[in-house]
This record gives sequence, C-alpha cells and structure tokens, in this order.
Amino acid sequence: MGKLSRNVLDARYRPSSRETSWPGWRGRAREWDLVADRLRAARVGGGGVLLVEGQPGVGKSRLLDVAAITAGRWGFRVVRGVADELTQLMPLAPLTSALGEIFLPTGDGGGVSGPADRRLQLLEQLQEPLEALVAHGPVLLTLDDLQWTDHMTMLAVRSLTLDFASSPLVWMLARTTGGGDIPWLDRVFNALEREGAARVRLGALDDTAVAEVVADVLGAEPDPDVLALAGIADANPFLLVHLIEKLEREGGFRTADGRVRLASARLPSARAVTRERLEELSQPTRHMLQVAGILGRSFSVTDLAEMLGESTGDLLPMLEEAMSAGIVGSAGHELAFRHDLLWEAATEGLSTAVRQALHREAGEMLLKRGGSAVPAAAHLIHSAGPGDVCALLALDQAAREVLRSSPHAAADLATRALELTDAADPEWVSRATVVVDALTAIGRLGEAADLARRALARAPSALAHRLRCALAYILLLSGRPADAVSQAEGLLREEDISRDLRDVAEWTVFWGLITLNDVAEGQRRAEAVLSDRDGHSDTAVVGALLMLSRCAMIDGRVDDSFRHLDEALRIGNRGAVEAVQRPYTRLLLGHLHRCLCQFDAADLAIRAAEEEIETLGVTVLAAQPSLFRARVKLAAARLDDAVAEAEAGMTIADEMGTHGFIRVGLSILAYIAVRRGDINAAVRYIKRYACEPGTAGMLFGSAWERWVEAVIAESQGDLDRAMDILRGTYTDTDQQRRTLMTAPLAAVFMTRLALDTRNRAYAQTIVDTADHLARRNPGYPIFAAAAAHARGLLHADPADLAFAAANHPQTWERASAAEDLGVLLMKTGASADRERAINSLDQAHDGYQRIGALRGAARVRARLRALGVRRRHWVQSHQEEFGWNSLTDTERAVAELIAQGLTNRQAAARMFLSPHTVSAHLRRIFAKLDIASRAELARIFAEEHPDHDA
Repeated sequence: MGKLSRNVLDARYRPSSRETSWPGWRGRAREWDLVADRLRAARVGGGGVLLVEGQPGVGKSRLLDVAAITAGRWGFRVVRGVADELTQLMPLAPLTSALGEIFLPTGDGGGVSGPADRRLQLLEQLQEPLEALVAHGPVLLTLDDLQWTDHMTMLAVRSLTLDFASSPLVWMLARTTGGGDIPWLDRVFNALEREGAARVRLGALDDTAVAEVVADVLGAEPDPDVLALAGIADANPFLLVHLIEKLEREGGFRTADGRVRLASARLPSARAVTRERLEELSQPTRHMLQVAGILGRSFSVTDLAEMLGESTGDLLPMLEEAMSAGIVGSAGHELAFRHDLLWEAATEGLSTAVRQALHREAGEMLLKRGGSAVPAAAHLIHSAGPGDVCALLALDQAAREVLRSSPHAAADLATRALELTDAADPEWVSRATVVVDALTAIGRLGEAADLARRALARAPSALAHRLRCALAYILLLSGRPADAVSQAEGLLREEDISRDLRDVAEWTVFWGLITLNDVAEGQRRAEAVLSDRDGHSDTAVVGALLMLSRCAMIDGRVDDSFRHLDEALRIGNRGAVEAVQRPYTRLLLGHLHRCLCQFDAADLAIRAAEEEIETLGVTVLAAQPSLFRARVKLAAARLDDAVAEAEAGMTIADEMGTHGFIRVGLSILAYIAVRRGDINAAVRYIKRYACEPGTAGMLFGSAWERWVEAVIAESQGDLDRAMDILRGTYTDTDQQRRTLMTAPLAAVFMTRLALDTRNRAYAQTIVDTADHLARRNPGYPIFAAAAAHARGLLHADPADLAFAAANHPQTWERASAAEDLGVLLMKTGASADRERAINSLDQAHDGYQRIGALRGAARVRARLRALGVRRRHWVQSHQEEFGWNSLTDTERAVAELIAQGLTNRQAAARMFLSPHTVSAHLRRIFAKLDIASRAELARIFAEEHPDHDA
C-alpha cells in the first residue's frame, strides 16, 4: 500500500503564516511536530492520544485551535469539547459537549456546527456516535480544561481511548496545571502516557520565540531591552502579548531602522496589564464583568441580568463594550471570558466577603427556579457558612442527585456540607450518612468505615440502623465477611429496625455466609426466609435464593443451583431488589457457568451484570466484570484474552480506588504465567499480590488464591509447601466438594500432589469426592472427565486417562490427561505401548502449544526425547514474529471481523469479549503486521483469504 512521503505530509500539515504568529504558537515547533505525527498517523488509518498541559496562558487552547483548523482543512471531522467549573457535577458533560459540536470539513477549510440533539449519559451511548464518525474517515477530538471534569468522565475517556486505539481517531486532552494537584486526574494522564499517549508539556517561551512574538506584534525586530519584557511576563505568551500591546498603546516603544526599543525604563507588571485592560472599561461594565465572573468562565446572559436586577436590554451597552474589548465572546447560547487569566482578573479584586455573597445570591437564584439543585450547589459550596440551613439543604439535595451518576462529586458536596455542620447539630449524623454512602460508592472504604463508626456513636435509632447496615456492606466489600456478618446480625437483633433495612441486612448476611462458605447456617437462614416470603422483601428473598444456590453447588447439586439462580433473576427483573444487590445474581450465574465450562453462557451472564453495574451506577463494582471475565477466558484457555481482562479489571480498580480487587487480578496473572512457563513472573505477581489489601469476598477470592499459591509452590518444586497450603482441603470433605466444584482442574492437581508427596490416603479422598460429584451430575460431562483423570492417576488406569484425554471440555486438561497417559504407557516397555505413548504425548504437546502453555509443552518434548522422538519447538523463529502467520487464533478471529468492517464493539459482541480486549488484540495485530489502519488490515486479510466471501 503506497503512502505519502513524510515531507509531503509535513507540508500539508504546516499551519499558515497567520496561524504561526498567533500568541501561543511561536516557539511551539516541537510540540506541533508531536501533533502533526498523530494527525499524519490518522490520515493513513492510525490514531492516538495527545496530553496537552501547562499553566494558564501558555497556549494550550491555541494549540488545540491550530490543530482543529489544520485537521479540518485536510478532511478530518473535528469534534471540540470544553469543560467548565460545573462539569465536575455533571458527568460526561465534556464528551456530551464535544459530540454536540461537530465540525465537518468544507471546501474552504472552515466548518459548521450544530447543537446536540441528545444528552449522552452512558459509555454505550458515547461509543455509537464516535464509531459513526470514524467510519467516514479520520477524526480529531479535542477536550479542553479537563481540570474541571469529574472522575467518571475521565474513566469514560480512558475507556474510549482504548476502544478506539486502532481507529483513525486522534484525541487531544488538555488540562491546566499549577493550581493544585488533582491526584486521580494525574493517575489517568499517567496511565494514558504508559499506554502510548504523547505528553505535550507547554512551558515558557525560549528567547527566540519571545523575539518572534514581539516582532509579530510590533512589526520590527526587538532590542535587548524589549526582550527583557519576557522576564516580567514569565515568558508566558498570553501575558507577554498583553504587556506589549499595553505599552504600545501608551507609546512605550520607539521604532527606528526596523528595530524597536523601549521609550521608558518604568514598566508595569504583566498581570497588572491584564487588570488594566479591564480598568480601561467603564465602571458599569467592570462591575457587570465581576458578577459574570462569579457565574463562571461561561455564563448565561439571563442569569447575569437577574443577578444585576437589570433587563437584558439594559445590559446591551455593557456587553457590547466587553465584547469589543475582547474580554468576552460568544460561546453557543452563552457568553464566555476569552481566557482564564481574563476571568481571574475580573474577580480577583473582590474581597472574600463580597465573593461569597455573590456566590450565595447566584445559588439562591438558581434554587428559586426549582428543579435540580446541582447548578446552585456549584455556588453554594463556595459561599455556604457554618449553620447556613438553606445552603446546606441544597448541598444535601445536590449530593443525593449526583450520587449515582457522579459519586466523586457527591462525596465532595456531602463532605463540604458535613464540614459546615456543627458537631452538635442533629443534622450532622444524617449528613455523615450521605458521605458514607458516597465514599463507599467510590471505593474509599476505609474512610467510609471510619466515618460510619464515628457517626454511630451519636446517631439516633433510625439513623444508627442505616449506618450499621452501610458499615456491614463496607466490611463485605473490604474482604471482611465475618465482620460484615457480625455487624448485620447485630442489626437484625434490634426490634425497631425497619423492614427495608432488615431485608438489606439479611442480604448482607447471606452474601457474607456465601463468602465464608458457612453452608449450614446459610441454609438454615435461607429456608426460614423463603418459608415466610410475605414477611420479607424481594431483596431478602433474592439473598436467600443466592445462598441456597451456593449451598446446592457446594453439595454438588448443579441443577438445584441453577434453579435457585433462575428464580432470583426473575425476582430481580421486577426491579424491586436494591440496586447495589442486583448485579450479584448475574455474576454468581456467570461463575457457575464458568465452573461447568459453559463459556458462552458465562460471558452472557457477566455482560448482563456489567450493564446493570453501569446502568445502576454501582461504581464500586466497576472492576468486577473484567475480573470475572478473565477467569472465564482462563478456563477457556484463551490466555491472551484472560491477561487483557485481568489487566483491565486491575486498572479500573486502581483508578476507582477499590484496591482490594487488584489482588484477584494479580493472582490470575500469576496463574497464567505458570501455565506459560514464566515462573519468575509468577513469583513477582504473587509477591505483589501479598502486599495488596485483602480481596472482596464476592469473588470467592480466598479459595482461588490458595489454589494459585499451591500451583506456584509446586511449579517451584516445593511440594511440601504446596501440600501445607491445601492440607485443610484434603482433610475436610466440604472443602473438597467446594474446591472441586469451583475449580475442576483441582481434582487432578491435588491427586497428583498427594501421590508425589506419598499421601495416597489424601489422593483417595480426592478421587472419592470427584466420583461423588460425577454421579450426582450426569448431565455435566466435566465432572465425569475430571473424576476419570484423577482415578486414572491414582490407579494407573490407562482407560480412565484415555477417557479424560478424549472427553474433558477444557483444552489444557485434555492435554494434561494425554500427557499422563503417555507417561503411564512409557513405563510398560511394550512396543505397542511405546507407539501409543508417543501418540498421547504428541496430543499433549499439540494441546499445550495451541493454548500457549509453554511449560507443559517443554516438559512433553523432554518426555518425547526420552523415547528417541524429537518434536519441533512451536515458538516462532525470528522470521515468524511478524506477519500473518505470527497471529494467534484469537488475533486472526479479531482480524477477520475487523476486516469485514465491524466496529470494536460489534466484534466484541460476536466473540464474547469486552471492547477493550478487542482493542488490545488489534494493537498487537497492527504491531505484528506493521500496519497502522483497518484499511491495511482488510487488504492483508483479502490477500491471505482470496476465496473468502466479502
């Protein structure tokens, strides 16, 4: 495929001479090259992310402007968005704004824009319009002032950048720095940089750029005394230009022989020049701008008129003066200050008392209109004082409004209201309860628990019950199920507890007992609830059904487990179950399907849970679907997919602050590393895992993690340690059933480990339990195959091993059974058995190689060499690291769907993957094929499959 040369593209992307003289452009050649490289990549099908940052006035917005105009001239669709100080209370507002202001290329390089027809609330809704845009060619999407946005918006942006990583979409994300750190925003920017985003840090101009700016403004070469102005302005482009223009108007320069020098040694400060620009306006206009500045960088003329007690017509002369002076300009249906520094200058002269009073008036004005309290809260959070009842009630209302859609904003609002509430005020406890809910939602579980305990010490009965219920759930999420059950049980002993709280407490007890695997107590409680359904809400009934499903599963009654889950789903679909509890049923269903190797059904259940989590705003559970899905991909021997999902889940957990879930992701990565033969990597993962906080019980993490630790110990040759880790499972029949039900591979591993450590009695107990599960569940072949494999190892029975090698639904386990059969046949010494042994070992080798289980494949090759047989090492040679033949099966499947024109989301739906996993595969595909676009992928696919139907 022919490509334009770099020189031609450089010429095409060079801004015009007029653009290069704009303030903020001079001295930005290096930064522009970074932008041009990303635009160039998008022209041939690639894309990428640019992170633009710097202090006010250094030219961030100007750089975005130049990029937008240049991209528009060359056929890009340009999407522009900007956040403001209210955006943090309105999640997804920057993206909503951007997708509502779409600039399409026109003949003269200009553009047209139109208002948004809909408000986009969810990531799913954001995906479709972006996919529609990139389907028609390259797109530039700029988002400015992201320091004002909220955490959920940036998580959406982060996810979208991954989903569109292989699309011709260039993101320019700009934020102002220097006004105080925003830790979560720093983390998101750092994560984007690690994933390949280019960091564009705009700083002070160098001497050459300063000279060029001065020459642009004054039309002559500056003498050294004029260049010294850069020091006064901190070489800040915006301040420098305003300083020069101010001095020029006042006759501060003399020009002779094409050079310009200062006429006076007395110079004002650069920021004073900005203030003086406002002071040149009439007094009424300055006062109007001060009030406008309180309303925000952008403001409604209607709001401004009401604040001033004037009609819009009365404001016209002042508005025209401010616009003519370049202080404000049109911004859609509103007006906006043309720069942050002008906005700051408009209000910096206001005393704290006046500023707070104006914010208070603005908040009260917005409250009187009714409707949402969120716009008013943005003002009241700055103006409310201790005991300000009206303001505090508005903050309360706003916090409740945004709790589900923007829990970080809710936490800020509720926390501020609590700070302004006297400790003796009866409302302190109720406000603390809202803060607890918000902190729980965003994963700050330790802070939420501490505050809940403080509030409990002084709470009246009704609020105390609610706080104890919240604390029980926090403990559950924190991986402390025993403490959660104790807290909930104490609440249930109270006589005056409301029915709703009683049922939520019952649900918490059930899930805690599920985590603790306390089958007897859980079953007793569940049967009591179900025998009195009329006396309990749907929340408690669903908790009881989930408990009975788990009991049935541990007891080996799979059909009964499904029956209870199906009933719980029917009840949950009625919508009466508490929002935070509803995703659990689908996650447990996905877990059961995964245990039975019903991978498509497991994916569907997890996807449904993911949609519920997003729709219901249960953000504390945001990492769960990826982690559950990683276990499914691992069981299906799709190791690359499992890695992508585990890493995605860990990233979400890290960014949401729910660090306990990172532990599960690390244990999955450690297990995959063992399968691939990278024991050192597995040890590194498990060491990091040991340093992370305990995991949440809903993932059944403790049993899984013990299993992984034992597998790693065995892989290191430390069989005694592996046996010590699992000894409790060998000696407890209930633990055996639970382990073998939820991890069918464990039957063989534990049988082999017992035999290798000369604990034949332990091996016999495992085989007996595996046989019991197989007899109880004849409709689920995985149990018969697992039992046959374990039995074949214990009794050295080739028929059982052959049955497992032919019938086990898991690829890795079939290969393992074939290997064990080969080893058994090798020992007989018979010539006929030698050929059967070679055939079995060949089957094992092929199976291990196909799924990337390199440790197993290497072990089998060694066994074959002992028989005098050499097999080719399947790890690609240097020539096979690139090109079509280097792609894995999953990568080829993804490549085929994308080559057919499917979007990442459509391909993900076909393959039961998440879009970010498809994006991860596409990045690897592009790297292996050395391409940058979907068009090139389609061409290569067509060449490789000339007979493929389009």
